[in-house]
Amino acid sequence: MKIYTRKGDKGMTSLFGGMTLSKSNIRIEAYGTIDELNSFIGLVIAESNNANIQKDLLRIQKRLFDIGSILATNPNKPDLIQQFDEAEISFLEKNIDDMGKNLEPLKNFILPSGSKLIALTHVSRTICRRAERRVVAIQDKNEVYIILLKYINRLSDYLFVLARKIAYDNNIKENIWD
Repeated sequence: MKIYTRKGDKGMTSLFGGMTLSKSNIRIEAYGTIDELNSFIGLVIAESNNANIQKDLLRIQKRLFDIGSILATNPNKPDLIQQFDEAEISFLEKNIDDMGKNLEPLKNFILPSGSKLIALTHVSRTICRRAERRVVAIQDKNEVYIILLKYINRLSDYLFVLARKIAYDNNIKENIWD
């Protein structure tokens, strides 16, 4: 199978299930941002030496591929793809609660810094927020992706708490914005 098709040379691309869109279409931007997020999470995995974090982030990467495939499918043919499992939101919430048990309550904004791993986790969080805005823009066009929005929203919370937990576990003082 060739990697190039030449179909995109004029700025167009096709969705799974047949629909041609401009590469500037918000749907393409949304799943492209999900792909970018997935790649940055790969960097977090590569920088981490915590097997539990790596395992959880690998699971998250797989779910991001699921989300990307949903967004890359013709919205008029939802039967072509598997539905997203709401249990994945519970997985994130449980992890957020578990990671937050030893963290000091926030009283200030914290700067996305402290170590390379912490900074990469915050970059992932901000890309996640952008992905959320892109999916909201699709939803504004009457295409409903409520469960995906819930997952993406919770994922950005997860990444924020993960950055704080990494700081805590490594005795890195959080830099407070004052």
